[in-house]
Amino acid sequence: MAKDVITGRHTVFGNKRSHALNSSRRAWKANLQKVRILVDGKPKRVWVSARALKSGKVTRV
Repeated sequence: MAKDVITGRHTVFGNKRSHALNSSRRAWKANLQKVRILVDGKPKRVWVSARALKSGKVTRV
């Protein structure tokens, strides 16, 4: 899917392990939001993680 343009967070894949150590594939998805931010001085709609938004790494337009 998408990737955070600020921190680079994206979907990570791995195994879900049961108590009996059975394994099946699963994905951990980042909480990405499509927001308008300033990129090179121009407003642009990009994917940004909720963590980056909450920490103030980007400002919305």
